[in-house]
Amino acid sequence: MFETLSYLALQQYWWIIISVLAALLVFLMFVQGGQTLIYSLGKTDMERTILVNALGRKWEFTFTTLVTFGGAFFASFPLFYATSFGGAYWVWMLILFAFIIQAVAYEFRTKPNNLLGKRTYEGFLFVNGLLGTILIGVAVATFFTGSPFKINMLNQVDWQTPYRGLELAFNFGRYATFVNLSLGLVVFFLARVLAVLYFMNSVDEDNIIKRAKKQLVFNAAPFLVFFLFFVANLLLMDGYAVNPETKQVFMESNKYLNNFLQMPVVLIIFLLGVVGVLLGIIRPLMNFEKCHGKGIWAAGIGTVFTVFALFLVAGFNNTAFYPSYVELQSSLTIENASSSHYTLTAMSYVSLMIPFVIAYIWYAWKAISNKKITAKEMEDDSHVY
Repeated sequence: MFETLSYLALQQYWWIIISVLAALLVFLMFVQGGQTLIYSLGKTDMERTILVNALGRKWEFTFTTLVTFGGAFFASFPLFYATSFGGAYWVWMLILFAFIIQAVAYEFRTKPNNLLGKRTYEGFLFVNGLLGTILIGVAVATFFTGSPFKINMLNQVDWQTPYRGLELAFNFGRYATFVNLSLGLVVFFLARVLAVLYFMNSVDEDNIIKRAKKQLVFNAAPFLVFFLFFVANLLLMDGYAVNPETKQVFMESNKYLNNFLQMPVVLIIFLLGVVGVLLGIIRPLMNFEKCHGKGIWAAGIGTVFTVFALFLVAGFNNTAFYPSYVELQSSLTIENASSSHYTLTAMSYVSLMIPFVIAYIWYAWKAISNKKITAKEMEDDSHVY
């Protein structure tokens, strides 16, 4: 079946899979957002335990999706993996460090006689929620704003600064840095919004729910501000286009706006996603008692649609998905960064298992979340994070 597809069709197929995984990952990062809200929503040790355990039942979904996303990206577009990890390795090392300490925190937070104490491990969870969201958002923003690298004829990467990716977030001499940070903050506040909605759906403690409503407003406002800033810049900026005949990369005015207009299906998906996120936020605020537990699904599906559309805009329609702003012809596209036709074909057969994996995740999610978490359950449960 897949053998009959052209090389370009396989490359596009795998970019779609990467986009789906990225979209699911951003949704599941409500776990990271919730970890930054433990002390805002939980004022007693029992309330914090309830919140940590509500997240603890889901954190492995996020971690597994992150690993799957990274593995799929490496296998399908290895040159991107080599360029990004080989060049901007300080950013990726910080992201990996943040996820390592998250796993340590969930494992040891309530272990008897643990060396560091609960508060230290809760601090680890906060660091993971802060760094994991902002740095991943910054890394994705470079798909649009570009990075400082060159690639020679042997596909060896020469990163043009000594900061190895940190300049993407902290080089305030470039306006693009503010765009990068804006997406990082979008992901951070979106994760917190989704976490609040998730707590409303999964926790049965009145005090936590009351505080959650306030936090929804406090986090939705900056999320919308930074999201509008990023989208406005995205639609107005020059983008990295690829000549379909010569494969040369050049700057095109309003490239990403043109991508939306030239791919109307993607534009519709994006707009539906934005509407879904807004509905997820508004419904609990307009009719709190009746709808406060349902916002996570509208906002979650909206998040998946929005991120999916942004990834398609970054890679489709003759666009360099990992551009270099110091040497345009070093920019990576889905055509020059992918694995061989044989590898993509073999991997495509493996990808047929994805619907079964998603079905299993959904089943496991429902089984774990069949009832809301209460203080009594935490007192009776022998396995508490």
